[in-house]
Amino acid sequence: MADTVDTAKPARRRRSDAQRSIGAILGAANTMLGERPDASMEEIATAAGVTRQTVYAHFPSRDALIAALLSAAGAETVAAMDAAHLDTDPPADALRQFLDIGWQLIRRNPHLLGPALSRNPPGSTDPHRAGTARLEQIIRRGQRAGDFDRTLPATWLTAAILGLAQTAAEQVAAGRLPTSKAGTMLVDSALRLCGAAGEPEQERDYGTAGARR
Repeated sequence: MADTVDTAKPARRRRSDAQRSIGAILGAANTMLGERPDASMEEIATAAGVTRQTVYAHFPSRDALIAALLSAAGAETVAAMDAAHLDTDPPADALRQFLDIGWQLIRRNPHLLGPALSRNPPGSTDPHRAGTARLEQIIRRGQRAGDFDRTLPATWLTAAILGLAQTAAEQVAAGRLPTSKAGTMLVDSALRLCGAAGEPEQERDYGTAGARR
């Protein structure tokens, strides 16, 4: 019994140290890549206060590190959606808020937009699947309440809205639209797709020029 206790404590300490290292690396990587997208693994290691070997021990490649950043950002977004209690808002408001929370991910982490578009197709990771499930729940609730069009399946509307979100992100990444305008267009388009009136009495001037974000 004593031997078990003696060996368990160092093991827990190693796991704790590893988690601290991983957290420091991810935090440093997010900051460094936000400032300079071409920051090297060695520079990230220095900013994290660890050795280059430690970085590679946890993330064997730059791609693996980027994937971990994307997963962490996605999990943070899903947690924000859960905290917003979207299931209690009117469906149209819940859809607006769902899209706004997701869009904030792009506003906070523009350096992850390119990797997200090229490496992370919708539905490919746990956070994506969790977000997709929450979106479908909102749409189904809106259809049951009569707020959303019932003629199209909720699964189709969910996939179409995710496609709209990807298109909006691509327009931002290409510099064709500023982030704020793309986000507004995304919300309006999603509401119209679901058959919910956005602000029909107002004429919106979306524009097409690539303005500053």
